[in-house]
Amino acid sequence: MIIPGPDSPGSNNTGLTRNSTRRDPAHKTVVMKFYLYACCLLLVYPALLLSAEDDFEYEQPLNSIVAVVNDDVIMQSELKNELRTIMSNLQAQNVQLPPENVLQRQVLERIIMEKLQLQLAERNGIRIDDETLNANLRTIAQNNGLSLSEFRDVLERDGYPFETFREDIRDQIIIKRLRNEMVEGRTSVSDQEIDNLLATMRSAGSGGREYHLAHILIATPEAASPEVISQAESRASAVLQRLREGADFTQMAIAESDGQQALNGGDLDWRSSDQIPTLFTETVESMRAGEISDLIRSPSGFHIIKVKDIRGGEMQMTTQTKARHILLKADEVTTEAEVKVRLSQLWQRISNGEDFPSLARSHSVDRVSAADGGDLGWVSPGDLDPQFEEIMNSLQAGEVSRPFETRFGWHIVQVLDRRQHDATDELQRARARQMIREQKTEEAMQVWLRRLRDESYVEYRIETESGDQS
Repeated sequence: MIIPGPDSPGSNNTGLTRNSTRRDPAHKTVVMKFYLYACCLLLVYPALLLSAEDDFEYEQPLNSIVAVVNDDVIMQSELKNELRTIMSNLQAQNVQLPPENVLQRQVLERIIMEKLQLQLAERNGIRIDDETLNANLRTIAQNNGLSLSEFRDVLERDGYPFETFREDIRDQIIIKRLRNEMVEGRTSVSDQEIDNLLATMRSAGSGGREYHLAHILIATPEAASPEVISQAESRASAVLQRLREGADFTQMAIAESDGQQALNGGDLDWRSSDQIPTLFTETVESMRAGEISDLIRSPSGFHIIKVKDIRGGEMQMTTQTKARHILLKADEVTTEAEVKVRLSQLWQRISNGEDFPSLARSHSVDRVSAADGGDLGWVSPGDLDPQFEEIMNSLQAGEVSRPFETRFGWHIVQVLDRRQHDATDELQRARARQMIREQKTEEAMQVWLRRLRDESYVEYRIETESGDQS
């Protein structure tokens, strides 16, 4: 600390020159008091500074980079916020938390995978406009029995800033669209595959049963070396041994699994026989409730399955929807932006009372349905594109959707009616189709995510469980 003297820059004693030796007694008293004060301050300053540093570290930790993901970074604050949210969710489910370093590893890896997918979506031009985002937020609020403003108040009251929640939802929608574009939308199912599955189910006599499953995956990278595969198998065997000795499956999934449901305790929820991935079908159908499988090998790694419960009975009735739509899509002449404008104009004209079938016949590029005024007939679950069905199923009879996008282009859909239909055969085929699609999608998703991870640059800036840095 520098104390300005009477002649130093900033001194108020402008009546004295640098060479003057005159000193006023009153001035000497003031200067002496000032120096005494400064000395006292220097004595207590280190203690004050140490106290301030302690408070700062406790209340406002320095933000630092914990991982580099391609050309992006993950900050300590981002990891801590996500970790806090995950811990709160697990505690609300009465799940015993694993050690913090184990949970931190899982959460950090989840953030990394989200970053990688958002980066890829950005490169592919996948964006969510505010109108689409607001529509999704309203739906979330309605599902919770609240208006959007009430939902916002609840979030703010619980300490979750609405703008943060809003951007989190935007990211999740972007990731969902990316996955549909890269994997789900490219999955096709043939009638022959459906016939083969139904024949297998009939011969096994497994129709009607449902299984509540949980899953642990010890992953291996694509084209892994024998040494890497052997290490993964050893780790999976150790996990299985601990489960056999009574370790909690949920805890082990959170701590060890590389699967997408790891932070949910590996829970796959209820699945009918025709919704179980082919890789697991034979094993699961031979197991009893509470039983844990041996290791199951796949290109993605080593799997452990637990049958948490089994229940019987198969639905004979299904809800069918009668709907019609208008489809527009970009081409060499019409840009994406122009398509959205044209469809918004059509939506406005329909809202003002113009005839939907006439507009569909005049404008829809789906020529098959356009000839019938956009009529899709009665459709059962699984008959249409999953994204299209999701929007259609959210509508009431008579309601017209706002413009939305699928892999086929941009749509407006109107629900005309719904009915309960006795469709045992159709239901079996629809469920078989959906099951095959889910199997293919799940397997392809695992491969795609591992490839995305392996082909990306990821550098850890914090210590791993072993104490090393990657």
